[in-house]
Amino acid sequence: MSIKTSDICDQFADQIQICSTAFQSYGNKKAFTGKISTVKLYSNDNRIFMEAIEQVPPGTVIVLDGIHVAPCAWMGDRKAGIAASRGITGIIVHGLVRDIEGLANLDIGILALGSHPLSSRFVKKEQRGVRDVILDFGNVDWVPGHYIYADPDGVVISEKELRV
Repeated sequence: MSIKTSDICDQFADQIQICSTAFQSYGNKKAFTGKISTVKLYSNDNRIFMEAIEQVPPGTVIVLDGIHVAPCAWMGDRKAGIAASRGITGIIVHGLVRDIEGLANLDIGILALGSHPLSSRFVKKEQRGVRDVILDFGNVDWVPGHYIYADPDGVVISEKELRV
């Protein structure tokens, strides 16, 4: 990514949203950008997340909201590896991930709140969730089709693609 979030903030402050959530970076790619695709989970059944990984176009950033569900990891190195091989540029998890050492070796941006060793596959499956809906966390609206710019300084969202 050649555009820095700090430069975006300097030039487009009135056209962007700045995420207030303090994510931790887990993937090898520390800066990434792309169009948003969202997943909202209502239970520990994350099959709809895997569907998103398998179906979104390359260059997409998947934003997953699973924070209001029982503690477990929504993604480990297997799912992230599939996403990286499909050309997904980043995954932002409003929740937890696992297999931290494996994630660090993958060429994909991964931001999450923290880690947890339990996979969601070991938790009872109840209700799926939804895709490509507007999510609301971190004092921003995560709108499918809008653009994410992420780097070590933070995450910003723009309705349109930006050039600095």
